[in-house]
Amino acid sequence: MFKVGEKIVYPMHGAGVIEKIEEKEILGERREYFIIKMPIGDMKVMVPVTNVEEVGVREIISEEEVAEVMEVLEGHKTKMPQNWNRRYRANMERIKTGDILEIASVVRNLTLLDNEKSLSTGERKMLSNAKQMLLSELVLVTDETMEVIEEKMNLAILENEGFEEDEIEEEEEEVVKGKEVKEVKKVKEGVKEVKEEVAKEAVKEEN
Repeated sequence: MFKVGEKIVYPMHGAGVIEKIEEKEILGERREYFIIKMPIGDMKVMVPVTNVEEVGVREIISEEEVAEVMEVLEGHKTKMPQNWNRRYRANMERIKTGDILEIASVVRNLTLLDNEKSLSTGERKMLSNAKQMLLSELVLVTDETMEVIEEKMNLAILENEGFEEDEIEEEEEEVVKGKEVKEVKKVKEGVKEVKEEVAKEAVKEEN
């Protein structure tokens, strides 16, 4: 069980510090709640103590793992559905996991997509929320200000050239296929030449 003062992540909300544990009566039921103070926006959220495992509450990442998050932000944009509705659902599933690397990939992909073409209102809000979740955890891990962390995140994504891994793989496959086709053509041409030579020799012998 988590204790007062611990830094935790509440999926879909972000990271915060357990300020206290209170017993409250809500809808006629008395339960103990973690009161979590979020580092961004001075917001507080309540989580039933008995529900922490069910909703996926976890400890914040270590300082060593911050480098992994930055690597994801610097990575190539992964392939996403062209249909914005399907893309929205796929990204929402990633965010719901509470996994910081999944959230970082959503932030990277949507930011790069927004640079290519304007996002829909729903996706723009999703990007904003995902960035807040990411920022809240990194702020608590590094003890740096939100402004400093956000600047580092933006620089990491700006360094990204935005090529899609799947597109690169497809191009490589096409090159390989092209080479294979050329080799097959060469073999066929060679066989044809041999057949022609054999035919010529046969004609000479008959004459």
